[in-house]
Amino acid sequence: MKKTLLFLASAAVLAACASPEKMAKMSENVTVECVPATLEVVAGNIDATVSVTYPKDYFNPQVILEVTPVIVYEGGEAAMPAFKYQGEKVKDNYKVVSSDGQTVTENVHFQYVEGMEKCHLELRGNVIAKNKVIALPTKKVTDGANTTYMLVKRNGKLSFKAGDYQDVVPGTIEAQIKYALNSSEVRGSQLKSNSVKDFKAALAAANADERVTVKGTEIIAYASPDGSVELNDKLSKNRSGSAGKAWKKVTKGTNAAEPEIRSVGEDWEGFQQLVSESDLSDKELILRVLSMYSDPAVRENEIKNMSQVYTALKDEVLPELRRARLIANVERQNFTNEELATLLNTNEDVLDEEALLRLAYVTEDCAQKENIWKKAVAKFNSDRAQYNLAALYLLKGEDAKAEEALAKVKATDADIINAKGVLALHKNDFAAAENLFRKAANDDAKANLGVALILQGRYEEALAQLKDVKGCCNNLVLAYILNDQPEKAIATAKCQDPCVAYLKAVASARLGKAEDVKANLQKAFEKPALKERAARDIEFAGYEF
Repeated sequence: MKKTLLFLASAAVLAACASPEKMAKMSENVTVECVPATLEVVAGNIDATVSVTYPKDYFNPQVILEVTPVIVYEGGEAAMPAFKYQGEKVKDNYKVVSSDGQTVTENVHFQYVEGMEKCHLELRGNVIAKNKVIALPTKKVTDGANTTYMLVKRNGKLSFKAGDYQDVVPGTIEAQIKYALNSSEVRGSQLKSNSVKDFKAALAAANADERVTVKGTEIIAYASPDGSVELNDKLSKNRSGSAGKAWKKVTKGTNAAEPEIRSVGEDWEGFQQLVSESDLSDKELILRVLSMYSDPAVRENEIKNMSQVYTALKDEVLPELRRARLIANVERQNFTNEELATLLNTNEDVLDEEALLRLAYVTEDCAQKENIWKKAVAKFNSDRAQYNLAALYLLKGEDAKAEEALAKVKATDADIINAKGVLALHKNDFAAAENLFRKAANDDAKANLGVALILQGRYEEALAQLKDVKGCCNNLVLAYILNDQPEKAIATAKCQDPCVAYLKAVASARLGKAEDVKANLQKAFEKPALKERAARDIEFAGYEF
């Protein structure tokens, strides 16, 4: 938008037929145009284009004109180096202005200083003619500087790591019945084994524990992979039957449900696991055979060909696979959040790393969060708790503590990269922040990237980024405003927040909706700082509140 103003002698020079003193009186004949008409702060800078039109017979061919753009604001002023112009008969190296009339266009640039939102731009001029210096009257060019982009919320979006605490912990209680070679008979010694005794005791304890629920029971029977497949399938099936009868004796008095009974046949999976865990010298060779052949008969034949190896397998591995597994699947109800809070004060030692992470995550008090995460770091050297401390400090604006905490985090993941980006953002290193957010590429980083782009004055890119972020409110509304889409800004502003209400007031002002401006500012003024801002905000020039 352009605005034409009368330009006093600060932008004028002596006319060919007039003395400097007379030119000061004739300055109303000079006009000035400023684009934008209202100064705007973008990425910490104020840039505008000022065009001055000198009419015919105004610029004296024998004078030099110095024009100094100055921003005057509450608390001070900032001046640019003067622009210098010369008449047609001056032998110097400045820009020549013709006495026939001419428009001179210059770009003005200032770095924003706090307080410049309430300011004006003026031009101060001096005419130099021979040994005379005539100070020309100062002329105001335009009022105010728009700082709406500074309403961006830039503390950063960060997510705490909640840990892997399980409200319900699944588990199994298991015993094994071992069988003799080619037999499906349950030997009496097996029912008195430590495995079975432990199973009965654990099952009885589960029944007595109100936190534990037995969700299901099962019997799985196997045969060792030696001999024919037909024989082993039959053995496995018979063992499932005998194990089912043994189950009734083992679980007598425990109220255990009827088990689901399955017969697997040859236990090649168990065979591979036992070989992998063994100290057999040729185990890599055996495992290679298993990977090369899928046919059970071929596998067995190839392994038997390794006579020395097969002897070791017969003694150490195969007997363990002639078995039936008695299984009870259980679920344990873990401590509730309320119980965790009590235990923190009464029996802290029972809380493991996951419990501490959960408790801190659900605690609303920031000081308590910090205390719990520090405990997790001290007791378990918890990298996740260390990251959470860094994130908390960043959200609180304690950047030095955050940087120190981040330096102690050993892992690298999207959350941590995003946190480093937020730290760079707080340091006003927007390029570094942008790179880190793009590298992290998680939801938090995408929201933060939009902030970095706004702070760099790349409003269109910022809007494209923030549109895809779930739960984004303040910064998305702002992005619409900065892209001259006030209607969409208002439609997007769903959050009940004073800052968002302020943005709605800005959008309403741009649409000329005075009543909406007033209504939204009333909500915004719940935050006193916003009332102070509004009084100085050029967006609300002409409004009373």
